[in-house]
Amino acid sequence: MFRIILFFIFLLVMVIPAKSQNEVNYNNEIKKYTTGLPFEIGDINTPVFKDKAYTITDFGAVSDGYTLNSDAINKAITKCSEDGGGKVIIPSGLWITGPIKMKSNVDLHLERGALVLFSRNHLDYPIVRYPEKGFSVTSPVCGVNLENVAITGEGVFDGAGDTWRPVKKSKMTSSQWKNLVSSGGYLDKDNSIWYPSQEAYDGLESTKLLKGKKNISENDFIPFRESMRPYMVMFINCQNVFLNEITIENSPLFAFYPVKCTNLIIRKVKINNEWWAQNGDGIDINDCKNVLVYESTVMAGDDGICMKSSRGKNLSGPDLQNIVIADCIVYHAHGGFVIGSNTDGGMRNISVKNCNFIGTDIGLRFKSARDRGGLVENIFIDGIYMKDIVNEAVLFDFSYEQNLEENKDKEEKLPVFRNFNIKNIICSGAKKAVSINALPESPVKDIKITNSYFESTFGVDASFTSSISFENVKFKIKGDNLVSLDQADKINFNGITFSGNVKSFILLKGDKTSEIKISGTDLSKLAAPVTFSPEVSKNSIEIK
Repeated sequence: MFRIILFFIFLLVMVIPAKSQNEVNYNNEIKKYTTGLPFEIGDINTPVFKDKAYTITDFGAVSDGYTLNSDAINKAITKCSEDGGGKVIIPSGLWITGPIKMKSNVDLHLERGALVLFSRNHLDYPIVRYPEKGFSVTSPVCGVNLENVAITGEGVFDGAGDTWRPVKKSKMTSSQWKNLVSSGGYLDKDNSIWYPSQEAYDGLESTKLLKGKKNISENDFIPFRESMRPYMVMFINCQNVFLNEITIENSPLFAFYPVKCTNLIIRKVKINNEWWAQNGDGIDINDCKNVLVYESTVMAGDDGICMKSSRGKNLSGPDLQNIVIADCIVYHAHGGFVIGSNTDGGMRNISVKNCNFIGTDIGLRFKSARDRGGLVENIFIDGIYMKDIVNEAVLFDFSYEQNLEENKDKEEKLPVFRNFNIKNIICSGAKKAVSINALPESPVKDIKITNSYFESTFGVDASFTSSISFENVKFKIKGDNLVSLDQADKINFNGITFSGNVKSFILLKGDKTSEIKISGTDLSKLAAPVTFSPEVSKNSIEIK
């Protein structure tokens, strides 16, 4: 009887596929990052694929550096999906290809040593109409309305972005600029921006002629193809998406751009864009839910790891929620971790923990404007270690690219940012520690900055803010004045220490500035602890 039981157990083990050790390890990692959060995120697991492999060479792919392998790669992906899924393998080698179209239940696996170069011939990229995004040049890698899809392995995607992107002279050295101009291309009238071709320059203005035109088709955009830079890797309306260990470099526009995806995991991914790569964002997560990004490294020409939310037809919102970013490194981006600028779809429940930002223009960058604002709340930042930040270590800005004349006919969508808990921020080098620039009718509210250290040229300035607290924060600045507040109320400073060169702790401006409190802070050595503008009441501040 015992032998019979063992026999049936053996059959069950043979019939029921067990998870691989890697899958178990990944899901253990995921549990580590998604438990103990200040919000509920639910279960996030890596997709599971059939144990069946399809190698692109079996479908005619050739690694010779000049053969176009689009058909072979896409045939392998289609066959794999039609058979119920599995792994499509791109072996080591140099593979030239046009757009790759992902399918459900497929793990596209780039072996170590696989270098996938996307075609530099822009005619290989048809004009298409994507849901949510409208007309576009086909992305080098794209998936729409998929389930259970992955891109894995230690190989490299190169998007030939240098054939698409303009370059600003101000972002290059003189020798780099000279070499770029001598390579060909086209300069704007001010000789300050280089374009890969005159068609790329002309198309930027010409596409505006199509605005408002009815019955537009893909063919209407063909003359403007050179100016329509595609997103590098884009997933739209997909569920259970996994990116693991791959490198994405030289993207025409954003490197990785998931839109309206649910259950998305980004693990040990490397983004490599030159710092002058125009709009060369690293990871831009748009309208997604239940997302985990961890142990990834981003070097970007624009924002590093960015949250976007654009209100479409869905009015239930928030469109972006339950996001975890942890153990990541960002180099040379416009912002290390970024929210906005489009926030009109709403955002909530975002955790960013234990990340390094090195040489970024801004460390924590929260931006929006009157015509693209929405409710952003429940943001938790813990353990950000920054070095050599060009401008602000922490920035809230509600005037991002605000052109009141251009946007006067647009629906006003005010940004509302509240409940940001920011702690354990260590910044070694920045122009300014903290800057808040909100709106009179929509102040930034309920912000806590605690247990932090800022080494910067200037300290804190804040306009149109309410219910902000700084607790146990140390400032080492070069300027004379530590804090400047304008039209601010309910601002608390507790346990603040600062460098010896500071002469004035706080400057108060604006007739609505009130309920400012300073406690646990030694102001005895300051020549003028508080400076008042004429319109500010002397009763607006309390010092304990």
